[in-house]
Amino acid sequence: MNYFTVEFALVRRGRLQAGETVLVHGAAGGVGTAAVQLAKALGARVIAVVSTDAKAAVAEQAGADDVVLADGFLASVKQLTEGRGVDVVLDPVGGDRFTDSLRSLAEGGRVVVVGFTGGSIPEVRVNRLLLNNLDVVGAGWGGYVLSKPDVNRRIGAEVQRLAQEGFVAPVVGERFPLERAGEALAVLDGRGALGKVVLELT
Repeated sequence: MNYFTVEFALVRRGRLQAGETVLVHGAAGGVGTAAVQLAKALGARVIAVVSTDAKAAVAEQAGADDVVLADGFLASVKQLTEGRGVDVVLDPVGGDRFTDSLRSLAEGGRVVVVGFTGGSIPEVRVNRLLLNNLDVVGAGWGGYVLSKPDVNRRIGAEVQRLAQEGFVAPVVGERFPLERAGEALAVLDGRGALGKVVLELT
């Protein structure tokens, strides 16, 4: 599901093109690692944003070109892009990072909003959009495709192709037996997941 969400977000909503640069927030989680892999498969440069050194290692494993810490990520992005900024920001986090995500965009850049794991829903000061002709785009895959099964089949075919070509390889973090599903959910809720959290049926 993460790969379906990300394909919809990056390709259909974010209009990502080969050669562009993508900034991925929450790059060590399920959506984040999927975003890193799909963006690379599409020919993009990927800058991953993470909150800890342990998460940085996961983002690197997923294939990120560069990894920066969430604290001060804007300055890091400006340095890595020589002041230009990025073309697309994929944001499943929201919260207080959002304004700096807008500031990190190059002219004509797009922020694709996927969720709000950071807890708060940010507000957009629309004057920022005018300054550099920026877009803020929502990507709600689940609700959108419920009435459009053909779209979902096309996304599935694309994800399957990328899996067969070796681009899609889920990063697995912690594993729990089914009877400890509550602990697995707590890891997700506490934003402690490194890659995919797996429940094992025995």
